Amino acid sequence: MRPPHIVNKLIFRRIMPLLIAAYVMAFLDRTNIGMAKDRMEIDLGISATAYGVGAGLFFLTYALSEIPSNLIMHKVGARFWIMRIMITWGILSACMALVQGEWSFYLLRMLLGVAEAGLFPGVIYFLTQWFVANDRAKANGMFLLGVSLANIIGAPLGGVLLTLDGMGGLHGWQWMFIVEGLPACALAFIVWKFLPNKPTDAKFLTRAEAEDLESRIAVEEKAGAEASGNSKLRHVLKDKQILLVVAIYFTHQIAVYALSFFLPSIIGTYGELSTIQIGLLTAIPWIFSAAGALLLPRLATNASRSRLIATCTMVGVVAGFTLGAIGGPVLGLIGFCLAAFNFFALQPILFTYPATRLSGAALAGGIAFVNTVGLFGGFLGPYVMGFMEDATGSKFAGLWFIVVMCAIGAILTRWLKRGSEDPPKATIAGH
Repeated sequence: MRPPHIVNKLIFRRIMPLLIAAYVMAFLDRTNIGMAKDRMEIDLGISATAYGVGAGLFFLTYALSEIPSNLIMHKVGARFWIMRIMITWGILSACMALVQGEWSFYLLRMLLGVAEAGLFPGVIYFLTQWFVANDRAKANGMFLLGVSLANIIGAPLGGVLLTLDGMGGLHGWQWMFIVEGLPACALAFIVWKFLPNKPTDAKFLTRAEAEDLESRIAVEEKAGAEASGNSKLRHVLKDKQILLVVAIYFTHQIAVYALSFFLPSIIGTYGELSTIQIGLLTAIPWIFSAAGALLLPRLATNASRSRLIATCTMVGVVAGFTLGAIGGPVLGLIGFCLAAFNFFALQPILFTYPATRLSGAALAGGIAFVNTVGLFGGFLGPYVMGFMEDATGSKFAGLWFIVVMCAIGAILTRWLKRGSEDPPKATIAGH
C-alpha cells in the first residue's frame, strides 16, 4: 500500500481536473451576461436595474434548490447527479440567446439557477469524501480555480464573440450564449465516464488504499461532529459557528458577483475600448484570483492559521474595492486585482468549517445550507450595483456598499472556530 501523501497526490491528479473543468463551464455560463450587459441594454432596452435583478434572480432559485439537490446527490452519487446538472444548465444557458426583454431574461435566469443548483456544494461535499481535513482547503482552492479560469478565458472569448454581431442574423451576445453554453453538455458525459463516486469505486486506488482513506475520513468526521454536538441536519440551524460562516460567506458573495457581473462595464468607462480590449482587461483581476486560490488555502493547515488567513483575505477585499472605487483606471484596476486575489483564498477555507462540525447527510445538507444562504449575497450585490448605477448615473456608486459589507465580514472572521480547534490527532493516530 502506498503512503497516504502519495495517494493524496494521485487523487489530486485524477479527479481535480474534471471537477475544475466542470466549474469553469458552470461559472462561464452563469456570469457571461457581464460581457453582454451593455449590448443587451442597447438591443433589448434592459435597464441597469433590470439587469441587476436578472443577474441576481439566478441565485434566488439556485439557493432555494440547493439543499434538495445536495441531499439527492448524497443518495444517488456525484457521478450521475453532476452529469444531470451539467446537461440541463448547458441547454438553458444556450437558450439565453432567445431572450426578448426583461421578463424572458428573468425567467431564463431563474431556470438556469434551478438547473445548476447543487453543483458547488455538491462538489464541496464530494471532496470531503476524498480528502482529510488538513488537505481540504487546498482541494477546495484548486476547485475554485474554475471561477478564475472561467473569467480569464470567458471575458476575452466573450469579447471576440460579441464581434460576430449580425452573422447569421444573430446579435453577438446571442452567439456568445450559444457557443459558451452547449459544450457543457459534452463535458457532462466525460464526467459520467471518468468520475468515481467514492474512493472504493476508484480504479486508480487499491482496495486497501481506498478503505484506509475512507476510514481516516470517517474518524475525523465522527470526532468533529461529537465535539460540536451536531449529528442531524436540524442541528445546523443551532450551531453558532455554522451561522457565522454563513454570514461571512454572504458578504464575500456580494463582492464576488458584483465584480463578476459589473467589472466589464466599469472597465468600459476607462476610455474608448473595443469589446476585445474590455474582455482582456476584465481577465486581469481573475489571473490574480487564480494565484490567490493556489497560494494561500494550502497554508490553512490548522484552526489558527485558517482564522488568520480568513481575516487577512477579507481585509484585502475591503482594501481592493476601496481602491477600485477611488483609484481611476490604473489604480482602480490594481484594486480589483487585489480584491480578486483574496476571493478564492478565503472561500475554500470557509467551506472547511462545516466538515469539522458535521457528518453524513447532515454534512451534505449543512454545506448546501451555507452556500444557499450565502448566495443571497449573489443576488444582493448585483441588484445594489444596478440600482445605484441607475440612481446616480455612476457605475462606481455601488462599490461603497460592497466595501461596508465586506468590512463587517472581516470583523466576523475573528470568531471562527472548528468543531475542535485542533484535529483529534491522538484519536486518528490510534485508529
